[in-house]
Amino acid sequence: MDVTEDVPISGDMIRLGQLLKYVSLAESGAHAAAIIGSGDVRVNAEVETRRGRQLVRGDVVSVALPGGAASFRIT
Repeated sequence: MDVTEDVPISGDMIRLGQLLKYVSLAESGAHAAAIIGSGDVRVNAEVETRRGRQLVRGDVVSVALPGGAASFRIT
């Protein structure tokens, strides 16, 4: 069963690379870029390769990981 974790943001948006660092999936911006560039990140079920993609409330980000997928909903 997939579990989607809610991630509250204080502003109107957060960039995809920032989100990956915030949820501790990436250690740095370069690491976030590598994860995103691998094609393992989806935003609202669409593969996303732009680290600067702006995410707003309601967007769902899914990252394919070796042990399964991690999903996050922007709130």
